[in-house]
Amino acid sequence: MCSVHADQVQTPWLSVVGIGLDGWSGVPEPARRALQEAELVVGGARHLALLPNSVRGRRMVWPSPLSQGIDAILARRGTAVAVLASGDPFWYGVGATLARHVPADRMRVWPQPSAFSLAAARMGWALQDVTCLSVHGRRLSRVRPALHDGARLLLLSWDGHTAARLAAWLTAQGFGPSQLSVLAHLGGDAERRVDGHAESWATAETEALNTIAVRCVAAPGTRALGRTPGRPEGLFAHDGQISKREVRAAILALLAPGQNETLWDIGAGSGAIAIEWMLSDRSNHAVAIEARADRLDRVRANAEALGVPALDTVAGRAPDALAGLSTPNAVFIGGGLTEPGLVARCRDALAPGGRIVASSVTVEGDAALAALHADSGGSLRRIAVSRAEPLGGFAGWRALRPITLWCNIDDTDDNA
Repeated sequence: MCSVHADQVQTPWLSVVGIGLDGWSGVPEPARRALQEAELVVGGARHLALLPNSVRGRRMVWPSPLSQGIDAILARRGTAVAVLASGDPFWYGVGATLARHVPADRMRVWPQPSAFSLAAARMGWALQDVTCLSVHGRRLSRVRPALHDGARLLLLSWDGHTAARLAAWLTAQGFGPSQLSVLAHLGGDAERRVDGHAESWATAETEALNTIAVRCVAAPGTRALGRTPGRPEGLFAHDGQISKREVRAAILALLAPGQNETLWDIGAGSGAIAIEWMLSDRSNHAVAIEARADRLDRVRANAEALGVPALDTVAGRAPDALAGLSTPNAVFIGGGLTEPGLVARCRDALAPGGRIVASSVTVEGDAALAALHADSGGSLRRIAVSRAEPLGGFAGWRALRPITLWCNIDDTDDNA
C-alpha cells in the first residue's frame, strides 16, 4: 500500500458522500457538485448505479482487497476524488479507513442518516440507549457481551440468512424469548419489516440488505455475563489454572483497563484475565501468551464463547515469546515470574503510564515479588479468600490458596 506522506495540497481534494436508498434525490446540493466535479468516483456497484449521467468522472468499484482501492485514491492525491458510502461514512463505514490515510482537513464529508438512525426511528427507540453492533463479516459471538435482559440491540446484518442464524444463536445463549425485527431496505421504496421471536423464528431468508433490531429477553435461569470483572470461574473452561473471581476482580482493578489499550497476559492459563480485560471495553485488545498448547486451545474457546474472538494468542514462554508484540499499556504476569529478566523486559516494553501486575502462589514467587517491591517500589498485597461450604448440617469456611500481588504503581492510601 502507498505510504502516507505530508500533504502539500492546501484545499480539500477528497469528497466522501453518504448516500441512502433514496439515491441522488437525497444527496445535498454541495455533495452533488463535488460528485459532478470529481475526476474519479469510488464506491460499491450498488452506490455507483444510483448516480446520474451528470456525474462524468471515471467510476471505480471497490476492489478486493479494499487496500487496492485506497492505493488508487492516494495515487490521485490533490486531484478531485469522491467516495460514495452507505449512510454515515464514519459509523462502521469507509470514512474511518480513509481518515487513517488522508488528514481531516483534506476531506469534505456529507453524511446521511445511518442504518442505525433509520432503524431506531422505525422502532421508536432512543438511539443513545441502544447498543449498536455490526455482524457484517464478523462473528455472532461478538454480540455475547451485549446480551442482557431488557437490552436493545441494533445489528448491521451480513446477508439474508443472518436473521435465522442469529435467532438460533440467541436461543442457544438462553435468549430465545427475545423479539427480532428485520428491517430491510431502510429508506427505500422497497422497505420491509419482518417480526418474530428468536426461539420460533421461521423465516429462513430475508432481503439481503437489512438491519436487525433485538429486544433481549432472557429465558428463566439465563445468566448474563455482567458488566464488572470477577465473573464466575464456571464461565471459563479450565484445568484449575484460573484466578478465582475475587482475586481476578482485584487484579483487573490494579490493571485499570481504559479505552483502546493493550494487555499482555503472560502465562494465560484459561485466558480469564485477558478476556475480562477485553470485556471491559470493546476497543481494548489483549494478547494471551501461554506455553501449553492444550491451554491455548481453551483460551481461544473461552474467547469465542464469551464474545471476544479477536483475542490474540501466542504460543511460547516469556520473555522470548514477547518479541515483536504490540506495545502494552498493561501487563499481567500470572506465570513465569521467576524467569530471569521477565519483569525488566515487560517494564521496558510498557507504554507511558503503563501498569504491571504480577501474582504468586508459591514461596519462590513470593520471594521474587518481595525483592521486586524492595528494589522497584510499587505496591505489595496479599489476598486470602474463604468461601462457605456445607459442613455436616451446618456451613463452614474453606480457605482458598492465598495469592500475593505486586503492582508497579503504588496506589496505597497513606491515610488508610
